[in-house]
Amino acid sequence: MAASGAKENVRGNNQQTKSGHHSRQYEGEHQTNPWMFSSMIGFFAGLVWGVIRWLFYELKFTTELPGLLVDPFFKSSYLKTGWGIVIGIASYIVFSILASLLYKVLLGKLKGPWPGVFYGLGWWAVIFLLLGPALGISRQITVAGWNTLFSELCIFLLWGLFIGYSIAFEFTDEASREPIGAH
Repeated sequence: MAASGAKENVRGNNQQTKSGHHSRQYEGEHQTNPWMFSSMIGFFAGLVWGVIRWLFYELKFTTELPGLLVDPFFKSSYLKTGWGIVIGIASYIVFSILASLLYKVLLGKLKGPWPGVFYGLGWWAVIFLLLGPALGISRQITVAGWNTLFSELCIFLLWGLFIGYSIAFEFTDEASREPIGAH
């Protein structure tokens, strides 16, 4: 008898918790911290696309080291070692976190995938056409080769799409903030 009463009490508490959750969501209490969310998106963008950049390097699609961004601070021979690759991916994660925070500030209100694609294109141009060759981060466009340029372009376009669309979806998708059953 007591066991069945306890089960009913647990069910009642679960229903109250669930209904309380729905009412909080309806009242607009569901708030995503934009800075933490953007940092998290940047972390995962850097991790995923940093590992893919490393795979592209290992498969000889690109001749740019995974540690491209820290090349001025480390010897290239070190960046080719296991720890150098880890440092390269870690630097890409830090770069991605900063880039996603910058995206949130500059383009965070835009909807859809295209702003992110153009954002990735812009970073590719900065790293491979403008500042990269001048600072010694990347090779001159005439030396890099078509495979490297197109492979890196594809990675940066998808990286920008990942950052841009994830941020746009979270902060412009108002349907997710409506109560369940309102559609």
